[in-house]
Amino acid sequence: MSETVYEASIHRRLDRFPATFPEGRINLKSDRAAVTAEFTRRYQEHLAVFERSQGLLAPTAALAEAAISVLEAGGKLLFCGNGGSAADAQHIATECTIRFETTRKGLPAIALTTDSSALTAASNDLGYEQVFARQVEALGRPGDMLVGLTTSGTSANVTAALVAARAGGLATACLTGRDGGEIAAGRLADHCLVVPSQITAHIQEVHIFLGHLLCAAIDDAFTDRE
Repeated sequence: MSETVYEASIHRRLDRFPATFPEGRINLKSDRAAVTAEFTRRYQEHLAVFERSQGLLAPTAALAEAAISVLEAGGKLLFCGNGGSAADAQHIATECTIRFETTRKGLPAIALTTDSSALTAASNDLGYEQVFARQVEALGRPGDMLVGLTTSGTSANVTAALVAARAGGLATACLTGRDGGEIAAGRLADHCLVVPSQITAHIQEVHIFLGHLLCAAIDDAFTDRE
């Protein structure tokens, strides 16, 4: 299709839309301004949550030290979570095994959220609450570490995984939010990082930042050791 014919086709499509909008509708320019204003509000909320989360930096450093000790001793990191937290679990695990910012050896980290056969078998045969706990039982060894991610602190399968990990001699950590839920209240994790927000999206935004801090510390510890 020539450029001239293509432009004519686009104009024909645009002609289907009215130049004016029905009463009660706003035009594109005003709508864009409203969207920009909403984005600005959300951006300010994001900054405020990060400002309130500065108190998590020292606990994250402690978590990083523990994770590095696990890896130095030949152990591995296991990650789990649901939905967006599952994506974060995979994200962080991949940056350990493949790379984050530096060139270093690959490090053992497994996201327990990726094996569809294991997830569906556990859900079908044992119940969804056991999808991660069963994998911890099978794959975890004393001296390894499980990191659970749950924005509410009440995800039953993450809670069960942390309980199984502690019973199996693994170190435990949890990235959560709101009031930390039963995981924080029950002290089910050796390291519990509670993001001070009630909004799931903002909690997840801080979680991936803390995950990147963890990866940066691991990079620093293992780069140039070969």
